[in-house]
Amino acid sequence: MKEFTNKLESWVSEQRIESGLLVLFIRHTSASLLIQENVSPDVMRDLESFLAALVPEDENLYKHNEEGPDDMPAHIKGALTQTHLNVPILNGRMALGRYQGVFLFEHSRKPRNREVFLHLMGV
Repeated sequence: MKEFTNKLESWVSEQRIESGLLVLFIRHTSASLLIQENVSPDVMRDLESFLAALVPEDENLYKHNEEGPDDMPAHIKGALTQTHLNVPILNGRMALGRYQGVFLFEHSRKPRNREVFLHLMGV
């Protein structure tokens, strides 16, 4: 799981939008986007552990396993989470809560390049 809140904040500030909406979309089925606590790393570890227990890697459970035993579990985890987020922009900044961050949640064990598309609307 990788937090990219600071990169988003920099990009938003460069756009010079005072009030609006940032839409994020990930073009993948084995990764997702989350807004979650960014203070304690235990939160992310617990989320990963919970999803691993909920959706075990067991080739006997799934037919789809072309990319290995984590293939179908990664798709299920992606289906249980989110492929898009909406974040309000107020006073030129993302209106996240004090302890919130934006994360790319990788569900595959193999490192992959991921694309997150951004669309910012506002004035």
